[in-house]
Amino acid sequence: MSWLWRPRLLRMLFSQVRLTGRLLREPRVPMLVKVVPVMAGLYLVSPLDVIPDLFPLVGQMDDLTLSLIAIATFLRLCPGGPVDFHRGAIAEGRPYSPMSPTDDVIDAKWRRE
Repeated sequence: MSWLWRPRLLRMLFSQVRLTGRLLREPRVPMLVKVVPVMAGLYLVSPLDVIPDLFPLVGQMDDLTLSLIAIATFLRLCPGGPVDFHRGAIAEGRPYSPMSPTDDVIDAKWRRE
């Protein structure tokens, strides 16, 4: 059986793409970080390729590899708060809404020394 037909892998890839789409719309993610998947998208639609798409399978694999690397890099560069917030929202099935200031809470205890 091909590795592409494993349901767990496909679900993980689909959830990473959904998370990336939500984080691209999130105002708390820096604009410079959002450039990573946008540049990968521009590479995909660009007629210039490292390996031309004329070669069957190999030409498409370089596009897929670059896309996966761009998504992984983007998610690694995103701040942890918005990533956790949107992962939870996807798990609960909530529609997209930006993270509000009250969602970023630091729990602490004050003590006098």
